[in-house]
Amino acid sequence: MIELKNVTKVYKNGTTAISNLNLKINTGEICFIVGESGAGKSTLVKLLLMEEKVTDGTILVDNVDITKLWRYDIPYYRRQFGVVFQDFRLFGNRTVYDNIAMVMRAVGKKHKEIKETIPRILNVVGLDGTEEHLPENMSGGEQQRVALARALANKPSYILADEPTGNIDPKRSREIMRMLRRIHQSGKTVIVVTHEKHLVEEFGGRVLHLEKGRLVKDETLPYRGEVKQ
Repeated sequence: MIELKNVTKVYKNGTTAISNLNLKINTGEICFIVGESGAGKSTLVKLLLMEEKVTDGTILVDNVDITKLWRYDIPYYRRQFGVVFQDFRLFGNRTVYDNIAMVMRAVGKKHKEIKETIPRILNVVGLDGTEEHLPENMSGGEQQRVALARALANKPSYILADEPTGNIDPKRSREIMRMLRRIHQSGKTVIVVTHEKHLVEEFGGRVLHLEKGRLVKDETLPYRGEVKQ
């Protein structure tokens, strides 16, 4: 569970990005965080990943107050999150296998486990047999699926997708959203930060609306359709 209590973030230039924010995301939820540019979405992601520190308030992740973590504990804390970014953040000239293997080696996974895991998670995201492909030769939708596979590699508790459909076409966007839905159904807590309200309305779930750093609406929308394999 993630809980923000009276969280405020003011940057050094005086900009208040988050203002007295209170919200709770329960374990096993799929949750969309929406809002226009400047609503505080990006800052919220940075706070959850400890890339920025709160100015005031408390953030609890699985009952641990992350605002009090020591600096050397932060990399271990971040392992709870599998993160998918809008710009993919892949090494284009390294194979799909290497892109995924790097994050697994970083947390001490052995060669045998890496070799067994990568084909399995590529199957989950519909990229069977692409281990030796180079991301720079793949479509944007395929690259985002590689990024999603990488996010899943270390079995995180939370999947945090930050504008995951921002650089791909509408058809591929729906594919990514269906995959995120399936991942949620497998038992993961999934948090999707997006400005694409039409996708949220189509795929449904809990929707948190931010405006000028405040939570202005908390609603649950139905999913219009079935999660296709």
